[in-house]
Amino acid sequence: MKGNCEAKNGNGKSEQAYSKIEEIARTLEKMNFGEYVEYLNDTWRVIRTNFIAGLARGLGMAVGFTLLGAMVLYFLTRLANENLPIIGGFIAEIVKIVNEHL
Repeated sequence: MKGNCEAKNGNGKSEQAYSKIEEIARTLEKMNFGEYVEYLNDTWRVIRTNFIAGLARGLGMAVGFTLLGAMVLYFLTRLANENLPIIGGFIAEIVKIVNEHL
C-alpha cells in the first residue's frame, strides 16, 4: 500500500510540473518572446532601432532645453522690467550678459 501512495504522489508532482511548464509556455507566448529573441538575433535591426531611438532622444532634449531656456529668459526679463530693488539689478545683468553672447 505504501508503494501505491508513492506512485500517486510522484504522478501528481509530474502533473503539477507539466501544468506549470504549460503555464510558463503560455505566458512566454503572450509576451511574444519568440519574436523578441528573433529581434535580438538580428544585430543590424537592434543597431538601427537604437540609433533611431538615440536620435529621437537627442532631438527631444535639444528642443526641450531650448524651450525651457527661452521661458526662463522670458520670465527673467519680465522680472527685470518690474524694477525689483535687489533682484531686479541682478536679473538685468544676467539678461544683458545672455543677450551679448547671442
